[in-house]
Amino acid sequence: MLTVQQNYKVGIYVRLSKDDERAGESVSIENQKLMLTKYCEEQGWNDYFTYCDDGVSGTTFDRPGVSQLIEDAKDGKINLILVKDLSRFGRNYIQVGQFTDYLFPMIGCRFIALNDGVDTINSDNDIMPFRNLFNEFQSKDTSKKIKAVKQAHAKLGNYLGCYVPYGYRASPDDKHKFIIDEAVAENVRKMFRYRRQGLGFRKIAGLLNAEHILPPRDYYYLTKGTEDRGRRNHCWNEVTVKKMLRNEVYIGHMVQNKRGTMSYKNKKQIDKPKDEWIKVEHTHEPIIDMDTWNACAELDQRRCKMRSVKGTSEPSLFGGLLRCMDCGFKMRYTEENHTYPKKGHVKYISYMCGSYARSGKAACSAHIIYLRPLSELVLDDIRHRAKRVLEDEDRVRRELLEQKAKQNDRQSKADRTTLKATEKRLAELERLTQALYEDKVLGTVPEAVFKNLLTKYEAERVEKQSLVQSLKQKLADTAQDEHDIEQYLANIRKYVSMEQLDREMLLELINYIEIGERGEKNGQKYRDVVIHYNLVDKAG
Repeated sequence: MLTVQQNYKVGIYVRLSKDDERAGESVSIENQKLMLTKYCEEQGWNDYFTYCDDGVSGTTFDRPGVSQLIEDAKDGKINLILVKDLSRFGRNYIQVGQFTDYLFPMIGCRFIALNDGVDTINSDNDIMPFRNLFNEFQSKDTSKKIKAVKQAHAKLGNYLGCYVPYGYRASPDDKHKFIIDEAVAENVRKMFRYRRQGLGFRKIAGLLNAEHILPPRDYYYLTKGTEDRGRRNHCWNEVTVKKMLRNEVYIGHMVQNKRGTMSYKNKKQIDKPKDEWIKVEHTHEPIIDMDTWNACAELDQRRCKMRSVKGTSEPSLFGGLLRCMDCGFKMRYTEENHTYPKKGHVKYISYMCGSYARSGKAACSAHIIYLRPLSELVLDDIRHRAKRVLEDEDRVRRELLEQKAKQNDRQSKADRTTLKATEKRLAELERLTQALYEDKVLGTVPEAVFKNLLTKYEAERVEKQSLVQSLKQKLADTAQDEHDIEQYLANIRKYVSMEQLDREMLLELINYIEIGERGEKNGQKYRDVVIHYNLVDKAG
């Protein structure tokens, strides 16, 4: 027990968190200071210092004010700590107890929580642990209520972030809603156009920088009329570009609750699983159309690196789309330059097997195909397909549906049977696990047998749950076929009169093209070329 002293060096500690602001003036910083300094004067303690944390939660002791207070107590600069109540000092009952029960008595520092009647100079502080526990419970309860309110707003499509996404600004009528910021919306459209052409994220960032377009953070401070004091290079980068091009806000959807804190005690931000995201569609006017979004999303799925044409920033026409039919490697872009007496300088563009280019004949043959005949072949095939759709769309639709049905019917039937059996086994495992626990409690199952069976059941449960998710996804993909066919028909009919291929058309229509090696049969040269179209030729 601490001995009574007359000459105290008092450390007054006051704290206000953002949650406390809702409680009004009674817990304000100034109110706490006034109450505690008045108490010091009444006790005749005139030697006091004030430590303050404003806008900081009491669930953590990583606060500058309280850290300095404890450091000064250890150094003997203060020997009495005075707070309004225990919750001001902290809401983590374990850490509060460590300070009040162990550290402060050990260093000879008295602790007083005025409104709670806690004074470590007395021995009758049995109620203090319960007050600490209640304060932590209250903090946890407050955190849950705030989270529930935020989630309710998110489910209504109300924006809860601090910064409005680039390309939008807050509505003057409702700060939780967006309207298009036409001053920069065209930059967003430009980014999606670049991506649709097959440009990579870093390449797009470079083009935006070359055009001297302000990145989002710089534009924000420009519109606010304030200076950005952060240490940044004031340039676009591939991370920013990637996040924007994958943000559904630009098609009019609000997706929130993607990140959150680990707990009400630990404020470290973590990514949440996708099933916890809150998505509300059509909450505001989109900047880009769904065709553009789908084309860019399809490009993300390809996961291929597209090389630029030599001496330019543009990807080659078929870059990333060609595969060797024999070994499966991507085809590599090549240029040949020749000088002729009459024609002069001529450049020939071709593609060859990437495996052959790297390792020679031991790996594969060259499979060289020149750009011009390949372009003519692909353009003819696209126009032929588009013409068939215009002439008899119902027939093409029926053929595609029948083709899909043949591919999927047998597999879907088997998947449904497997899914039903797997879900039945999962229910059995749940019953077996429950019965196993009951037998253990009754003492009819030895501990070793219990642990062995429980491990076995849990391993099987995890395996079966994974299988169920996989089967459900496959069946959902099958149900998507009809929608995909309609999208394919809408896409291809646009190109019936197209005179020349362009990169955007190829990425919209074609998944990949297989290039066979040149051969000869009955004196005739031939080559197999198989075009796999998006939406209707998903395999591979």
